[in-house]
Amino acid sequence: MRGWRKMRSFFMSDEELGKKDDDHKPVKSAGPRRPSSWQPARVPPRRFLKRVGLVFVVAVFVYLFVHNIPILGPDDRMRRPIYPSSQGGRRPSHPHRPPPDNDMHAPDPTAQKERQTQISALNTAERNFNGPIKFVNLAASLQAISNTRGSQTNNRNVLFAASSLKSAATLLPMACQMGLGSKSYVHFALLGGSSIDMEHLWEINGIDKSCVIIFHDARPDYAGISTDARLERAVFRGFHHINNYMHPQAIIMDGSDDEEAVFTRGLKQHVKASKTTMIELPRLASKSLTWITKLDSAALRMWNKVQIDISIQVPSKSTGGLIRLLRSLSAADYTSSAIPHITIELPHHIDAATKQFLDKFAWPPSHIPNPKNEHHLSLRHRMSRRKLTEEETSARFLESFWPAQPQQSHVLVLSPHVELAPQFFNYLKYLLLEYRYSSTAGFHNWGQHLFGISLEQPPVTLDGKEPFSPPLFQHPEDINGQLGRTPNPFLWQAPTSNALLFVGEKWMELHDFVSRTMQATESLDVIPPIVSEKVISKQHPSWLEHALRLARVRDYSFVYPGKELSEHLATAHGELYRIPEEYAGSEEIGSITQNMRSTPEIQLSSLSLLDMLPNNGVLWPLTALPVAAWGGAEADPRDLRTSANDFELAFKKAVGRCDPESGKGQKPYEAGSAQDLFCNVA
Repeated sequence: MRGWRKMRSFFMSDEELGKKDDDHKPVKSAGPRRPSSWQPARVPPRRFLKRVGLVFVVAVFVYLFVHNIPILGPDDRMRRPIYPSSQGGRRPSHPHRPPPDNDMHAPDPTAQKERQTQISALNTAERNFNGPIKFVNLAASLQAISNTRGSQTNNRNVLFAASSLKSAATLLPMACQMGLGSKSYVHFALLGGSSIDMEHLWEINGIDKSCVIIFHDARPDYAGISTDARLERAVFRGFHHINNYMHPQAIIMDGSDDEEAVFTRGLKQHVKASKTTMIELPRLASKSLTWITKLDSAALRMWNKVQIDISIQVPSKSTGGLIRLLRSLSAADYTSSAIPHITIELPHHIDAATKQFLDKFAWPPSHIPNPKNEHHLSLRHRMSRRKLTEEETSARFLESFWPAQPQQSHVLVLSPHVELAPQFFNYLKYLLLEYRYSSTAGFHNWGQHLFGISLEQPPVTLDGKEPFSPPLFQHPEDINGQLGRTPNPFLWQAPTSNALLFVGEKWMELHDFVSRTMQATESLDVIPPIVSEKVISKQHPSWLEHALRLARVRDYSFVYPGKELSEHLATAHGELYRIPEEYAGSEEIGSITQNMRSTPEIQLSSLSLLDMLPNNGVLWPLTALPVAAWGGAEADPRDLRTSANDFELAFKKAVGRCDPESGKGQKPYEAGSAQDLFCNVA
């Protein structure tokens, strides 16, 4: 009330200040109404000036408030961001593509002039400035990316970031290549203490409008004379502001020594706080990891979470081939991921040469950085001297690995007579990221039917009787078949045992499936033919029968590389082949061994991954690949689903003791489990 009275004093005359409010109420007169002689009151000049002054002060206050709303900091150039565009400032309207006219954001001319003034005036000063941090050019570009949905945690933004000009020269070509794919919104941020103009950076790196990148200048003011501590704080705060507006799914940086230490420290602090995926590209990544540009933001988000372990099953009298396999593993390229853990299942008897080699074998190899001196090798030496049965070898095989995180942990099963090419690991990770974790894979649920990935091309069918001719690929746009069909990767319902990766959830399901099958058949007087009948040659280990049976029940498939691509990934040396231990002494052992050793040997090549892949390195959609049934013949996916339904009903009735009519004992489906196939096993 006291404030209101003071305010009223500005609008009342001097005579009104001493009156009460009641004095202003109209009073009814009882006498006759006289002619009106009303005259407008004349406001004293002093009171009029007060009113005008108050209006002026309020107007100035509102103006200053609107024009000084802070966005990223106290700098006035960050309060009203400019949206540069070659079309008169009109913002892009398409919500699913990077804005073409806003890709290369030119710095604010006024801010750029101030930056140059700072540099020219203080170029001889020492790097001792530690004042408040202001981001002169960052607001405009961040305000202009609202159509990328950067305010949401899950989006399609990928950020390349650098401080060193050498690192920028390494990253920019890869960023441009990724931008051309239009799978993600690709950004490039320059941070740290560099004083180069953005236009000059574009010029020396050959960047033009064809490069679909959104640029951000996240360098602080007075960067050229700032202390390392200030620059490190500026990097951390710059990424913080970028994250608020962009929420990048992955931040890609140069992990070599070319990058500045203050930038690396600031970025790692931000990643630790924000939990954003950080991808450190090693030196010469432009040659070995260019396939990263073919992945979308969802796949890149899983870059550091995907883990591949290696399991090597060594039968008796086959340890000689193990040496060649381990040498090829040591020579492979693991720059795309953490070094895999290797588990070697050794037989009871090991020859002297293999013992000597294992004593000196180091994993990780010496050429791979290992600052913590971690060991990723496990040797398991079998105690039993007797020959194992089929059930025992299957159980021993499945017990050799268990995924710590089924959605992210996978296992590569290798036979000791296999040799691997240097790019095998990059190939596996590329296919896993695209077919298991990309946004397209999630939308179409490709992971539901993906059992694993093979590195080899089998020469014969699973029964070992007929040569295997994989189905040929037809281009999705070739409706009339005018382009013809070509060898390409394909899907096959059948597994192999030489070099095969199992997806983590499917490995868990296979483990549960075999366990329940063994328990169910123990109580049966007669084992049903659906379990006892062997459809796979004895040249393969016994666990392959279980894997095939589960694939037929669930309609699972494996991705095979095709003949031409397999020559760049893996080869099986027939002269080193040994028949599985559980089938030793079988009547077919002679013919099987002879056939395996007469298989022509493939000479592996050492091409880069993109050079060996068809379609310029872009993976075809999983649904576009041709499909082969487990017997080897090409099949329609709809026919395979029908066959899987029939086989599932037969298996549940014969082995699981399920009654499809009553549904008694029927359990619900659960990921990583086969409980719904068995009504007689808890």
